[in-house]
Amino acid sequence: MPDKNVKIAVIGGGAAGYFSAIEAATRGAQVTIFEKSAKVLSKVKISGGGRCNVTHACEYPSQLVKNYPRGGTKLKAAFSQFSVSETIAWFKNKGVALKTEADGRMFPTTDSSQTIIDTLAKAAQEGGVQVKLRTEVQRITPEAKGGFQLQIKGDQTAHFFHKVIICTGGNSKEKAYHWLQDLDLKVQRPIPSLFTFNVPDSDLKDLQGLSVPQATVQVPGTAWRQSGPLLITHWGFSAPAVIKLSAWQAIDFFERSYQFPILINWLGKDEETVRAQLIDIQQGEAKKQVSSKGQFGLPQRLWQRLCEKAGIPLALRYADLSKKQRNRLIENLVRCPYSVNGKTTFKEEFVTCGGVDLSEVNLKTFESKKWPGLFLAGEVLNVDGVTGGFNFQHAWTSGFLAGQAAAEAG
Repeated sequence: MPDKNVKIAVIGGGAAGYFSAIEAATRGAQVTIFEKSAKVLSKVKISGGGRCNVTHACEYPSQLVKNYPRGGTKLKAAFSQFSVSETIAWFKNKGVALKTEADGRMFPTTDSSQTIIDTLAKAAQEGGVQVKLRTEVQRITPEAKGGFQLQIKGDQTAHFFHKVIICTGGNSKEKAYHWLQDLDLKVQRPIPSLFTFNVPDSDLKDLQGLSVPQATVQVPGTAWRQSGPLLITHWGFSAPAVIKLSAWQAIDFFERSYQFPILINWLGKDEETVRAQLIDIQQGEAKKQVSSKGQFGLPQRLWQRLCEKAGIPLALRYADLSKKQRNRLIENLVRCPYSVNGKTTFKEEFVTCGGVDLSEVNLKTFESKKWPGLFLAGEVLNVDGVTGGFNFQHAWTSGFLAGQAAAEAG
């Protein structure tokens, strides 16, 4: 049963922090959010290009878990309790309608992240949640008889709370987790996830802004590959085919110091299919210049550049295209080689893999197994999803379940 006298400290004023605070306060707990910076919900503000990609249209938890390189099937029990449908219903109940875009991403119909920020802020206020900004919790000390003492930076007085929910988010610096290791919590090394590929010697940088709808990017000699839209940038390559690959292979790329070869299949089709289609084009357009019109739906400038790379003169007609030239063109269409040397943060959406190991918490409540009454939610845990609203969904799920469990008596 909920205990209206329970005092709960939520450390971190992000998505998971607010969601856990709101749920605990709704159940009658006295909740205080401690945020060390001057702003709350800053990541919500910038996500989705300022529109806030709230979640993703995955109907079943079994679908949802396939989008988490770290977490995966371990999250199935949590998503079975609070998943996408519950998220949609929660926001609808607060007067926020969500819309689904063609790629499955879900946004508020207002196309403004401020809508989500205002909704969370209002719900917290209505629940009586106190928010303390510029207030850094430096130490959590468990009490022998239960509860916790919190030491605040610049404050000599320890503050007692019955329950604590840690929602401090991800951080690329390992030292940011030292205060949690002081609680004997196992922490996996933090490593960047969701990043774009820097290709300093790319011969396509002058084509920045051009994209293809369905490419495949792979690392030769490995099984590492992802498909989806691909964008040429002034520093290399971006968009989902790259971003998803960066998430799934985050640890591998870190260990390679972000230096590795890639092969780009611009069409997302197998070689034999491309060969057959190109021969058909060659026969049907024999009198036309090979470079004159983009084929396979590729942008004209990209098609022309791939022809150049294959050694095909600008004025060459299909009728005069040699077998050797055709093979080189096919090679550039389905296995175009580049060398990645570095990474760039994807837009402003900073995500890390690493954090507190999932073995440390009960994944139905997100309560610490070592310290009853201590909960962890959101990116402070070793959970990260691919781009598309999955990281927020984990924040809503873990925050909701942690807040619910923390508000219970005992």
